[in-house]
Amino acid sequence: MAEAKSFTPARELAASNQAHFPNESPEYRAARNALLAEEIELRRHLERVAEQRRALPPGGEIPQDFAFASESGPVRLSQLFNGKDTIMIYSMMFGPQRKAPCPSCTSFLTSWNGTAVNLRERAAIAVSARSPIERLKEYKQQRGLPNLPFLSDTSGDYTRTYVNAQDADVPGFSVFTRNNGTIRHFYSGEMSGEMSDPGQDPRGAPEMDPLWSMLDYIREGRGTDWYPKLDYGHKD
Repeated sequence: MAEAKSFTPARELAASNQAHFPNESPEYRAARNALLAEEIELRRHLERVAEQRRALPPGGEIPQDFAFASESGPVRLSQLFNGKDTIMIYSMMFGPQRKAPCPSCTSFLTSWNGTAVNLRERAAIAVSARSPIERLKEYKQQRGLPNLPFLSDTSGDYTRTYVNAQDADVPGFSVFTRNNGTIRHFYSGEMSGEMSDPGQDPRGAPEMDPLWSMLDYIREGRGTDWYPKLDYGHKD
């Protein structure tokens, strides 16, 4: 673990804030500067968590070179790195038993599709699901996700190893690294629903879907009864 860094206290930094907006009250400014101090602390904590994640010891070597059906034919995990040292795989809730893909997974992938243009310059990315590849290709086209490679985990071997041992229809996110031809597991999201605080929806941290982070900026917040849908019925 890296040595603790010494920073100027967050409250001191917040007190130097020169921002003011028309007709704001002294109470608003005091509360906003107090919030600013917490935002500075949050940024620092996120940096500490990211540093701790990057410093993880080498993970376990993958037990097999997992086989998938890709959009262009059969492929192995070792063939998915596209010249990079790291691959990020999001496993979405879209098993063959589902009549429709998961709306929350779709919300996340819609955002990730745009991010992928830049992200794939640093790391390979892919989306896996248990549905047949033809179904995934149709979904990809319908939802407009051209920047995301889709994989069908036909056998379920990958899903049972790195997503859910019972092959349940749940989401997963894993990162793998390759060094001198050896592929190792680096990281997987491990926050289960049982780890949620009272009144909180199950989710990991930091939030991977910008939708929720953006809703945290509005007064109404995330709400308690609203979730993404596949179709809102709006006419463009």
